[in-house]
Amino acid sequence: MPSISRDEVAHLARLARLDLEPAELDHLAGQLDQIISAVAQVSEVAADDIPPTSHALPMTNAFRADEPRPSLSAEAALAQAPEAEDGRFRVPQILGEEQ
Repeated sequence: MPSISRDEVAHLARLARLDLEPAELDHLAGQLDQIISAVAQVSEVAADDIPPTSHALPMTNAFRADEPRPSLSAEAALAQAPEAEDGRFRVPQILGEEQ
């Protein structure tokens, strides 16, 4: 049965830049050991003749065709804008830089 040590958990925590308390290291060591055991069990059951899949059911493209349709003209869109300038929406400056 796989076993992960407290030192290995501490090493992983350092790599992930996690500051763990000693009690957390002991607790996580047990949890990671259970996860490793579960993955090992799945690996034992997995058959070589079954191809890997990302979904249980086949996926199909659900997007509609990209077809041009009538839409608002620039003038109609800008007519509803609080402010417009040179055929574009005018918005408040946010970066504080002058042009």
